[in-house]
Amino acid sequence: MSRVILVRHAQASFLEPNYDKLCATGEVQARLLGEHWAHRGVPFSRVWSGPRVRQVQTARMAEEAYRRLGREFPEVAVMSEFDEYPAEAVLKAGLPQLLESSEEVRHLHQAFEQSKDAGERKRDFQRMFEMVIGKWVSGDLVIDGVESWQDFCARVDRGIASIVNGAAPAGDLVVFTSGGPIGVAMRRALNLSDADTLQLTWMSRNASFTEFLTSGGGFTLSTFNAHPHLEDDSLLTYR
Repeated sequence: MSRVILVRHAQASFLEPNYDKLCATGEVQARLLGEHWAHRGVPFSRVWSGPRVRQVQTARMAEEAYRRLGREFPEVAVMSEFDEYPAEAVLKAGLPQLLESSEEVRHLHQAFEQSKDAGERKRDFQRMFEMVIGKWVSGDLVIDGVESWQDFCARVDRGIASIVNGAAPAGDLVVFTSGGPIGVAMRRALNLSDADTLQLTWMSRNASFTEFLTSGGGFTLSTFNAHPHLEDDSLLTYR
């Protein structure tokens, strides 16, 4: 039986001009994750990352922690199947549509625009973002030229199938990815609805890991959203 571990990337640069890079807290989270596994002697046989900078950086910092402690870490291979869903494109193209058609979205957008401090701005953005993405997932928001939720799920499923089918017996495999692909993996293991799958993506903490067991093509959940390496509450972040 092999173990497949999906890691959500460490904290990125939320609401900054370039979101797709780790912030200072994210760098600490990624380093602690690598040290946690290295101290326990977890011997990964294969390592993958999605293509986003924040995903690759998280993998590289975990790798550096292994090297510092004198342990081997396989070369990180990038798999486009584990990219996040096109959140930025959905928000950019979908929000104008919804501002015209949805009073609820207009209200959330107004609250975000009128936020008085950084904490309030983050909370208000998240509420608006969840509403927009929820409508995209349900099919109420269709955007030409942007990957659909169904196509996104199919893409991630192809990536998981590729890893599971090529897994050596009793190997530990790790993929550094994002909350969306982790949600799709949970859906695969638990036969979840689209709504439940999306809800799980909001629960995944930065630099947490979710474990699945695979044997003979099966894919079974073992652990969800684990973060024993993040002992300081200030490091428990969602965005």
